[in-house]
Amino acid sequence: MGKQNDLSEGVIFPIGQKIDNPYFVGAAHLQMLVGGDPTYNCPIGNVTFEPGARNNWHRHPGGQILLVTGGRGYYQAEGEPALELKAGDVVTIPPDVKHWHGAAPDSWFAHLAITANPQAGPAEWLEPVTDEVYGKLK
Repeated sequence: MGKQNDLSEGVIFPIGQKIDNPYFVGAAHLQMLVGGDPTYNCPIGNVTFEPGARNNWHRHPGGQILLVTGGRGYYQAEGEPALELKAGDVVTIPPDVKHWHGAAPDSWFAHLAITANPQAGPAEWLEPVTDEVYGKLK
C-alpha cells in the first residue's frame, strides 16, 4: 500500500482540473460528477486536496454533505475543534454553518462534496484559514 501522501494510491474518481480561484490555499482539484441541473437538483463534486491544501472558511445556505473517499484531512465548524477525517467518514453540515475542510499537512485528501438544497443559493466564501489555526492540527 502506498504512502498517504501519494495521490496515485486510493483515488476512486477522476481528480479533475486544478481549482484556480482565491478561495483555496494550496493545490486542490475538482471533477464535477453530477452537475447543477434542475432534473437531479443535487450537485456532486469530487474534490482532491494535495497535502497542506484547504479551502477558506465558507458557508452553504442549503447545507453540504461530505463523503470522504481517501487520504486524511480535516473539517472544522466555527467555534468547534477540528475533526480528523479519513476514508468512509461522512460529515453533514447544516445550512449557514461557517466551516472549512482540507488535507492534513502530510497527506492528500479526497471527498465528494454534495450541495444540499442548491436552490437556496451558492456558497458564501469568507476569509482564509490562518496558518496559526491550521498549524495547530496534527
